[in-house]
Amino acid sequence: MRLATKMLAGAAMASAMMATTAGAEVTLKVSHYLPSVHGIHTDFIVPWTEDITACTDGEVQFEIFPAGSQLGNVARQQEQVMAGVVDIANGLTGIPRGRFPRTSLIDMPFLTDDAGAATYALWELFPEYLAEEYQGVKVLALYAHNGGLLHTTGTKVETMEDMQGLRIRTPSPAVSEMLSALGADPQGLPPAEVYESLQRGVIDGTVFPWDPVKSFGLNEVLDYHLDLGAYTVSFFFVMNQRSYDGLSDKAKACVDQYSGDALVAKFGDWWDQWDAPGRADAEAAGHEISVLSDEQRAEWAEALQPMMASYLQSVKDQGVDNADEIYQAMKDTVAEYDAAHQ
Repeated sequence: MRLATKMLAGAAMASAMMATTAGAEVTLKVSHYLPSVHGIHTDFIVPWTEDITACTDGEVQFEIFPAGSQLGNVARQQEQVMAGVVDIANGLTGIPRGRFPRTSLIDMPFLTDDAGAATYALWELFPEYLAEEYQGVKVLALYAHNGGLLHTTGTKVETMEDMQGLRIRTPSPAVSEMLSALGADPQGLPPAEVYESLQRGVIDGTVFPWDPVKSFGLNEVLDYHLDLGAYTVSFFFVMNQRSYDGLSDKAKACVDQYSGDALVAKFGDWWDQWDAPGRADAEAAGHEISVLSDEQRAEWAEALQPMMASYLQSVKDQGVDNADEIYQAMKDTVAEYDAAHQ
């Protein structure tokens, strides 16, 4: 009896220790590459961490490393989270290039200019078509921004012919191919280096949605803006799988509650909000803003058909045999979203 009592007591102590460990406070490191004034930081990541801290009753705390910090390099977000240097990372799928060829198909020209539609397509297609690109991490969200514009300094662009020879900063392989096909010279640069490169005349312009134009202060060194709506760019928000697995059941449930479907549904409205100040600043500075007509958009899209076929082939050459199928599924899913939101 005394042995049995000791065994039960030992089991109870072990259970209590496990419960204490499971409920112990943990601090997770979150990294991203944007300045702390950007909406991704202020409206998305900070509130997301606060919601989870509240949901876990303080069990999970967070330390955030934005641009300018030791962990804020855009090119290192994936490797940092894979290695466990950080627990959670937000990054661009196109930097460094070639790591997410399936996901980056959403960046193809004229597929969509709507963040809500692109984000919906990415999340809907993730389980079947994109998941193998994210082994070793728990995907909390995939999303994309609104249609990008061409912003230039010194040279006004209104036609395809005006693109010839311009050195334009590019965010992803698909956009690089698009710029090359239009006669420009794409320059791969992290967002944080664009201001100085424009100021020094190293580049003639950049492609961005409006929001980073505001957050990186680019209206100070820009003159013209052409609303192409020709492309979008995709992002990942992921967690190291071991970090997630080490959380208590309660903490996992809280992470799940504020991620996935509940999170991706917000990006369309967020991007609309984030874009507005950048355009307002350009207008206040007296910049000239042009918009492609429907006829021009059709002309540009037609001119880019060979480039699109070539880019799809390059994705197949990287081992994505069903690139055509994924691309078609993206187009179909975007159309489904558009029909539902008319």
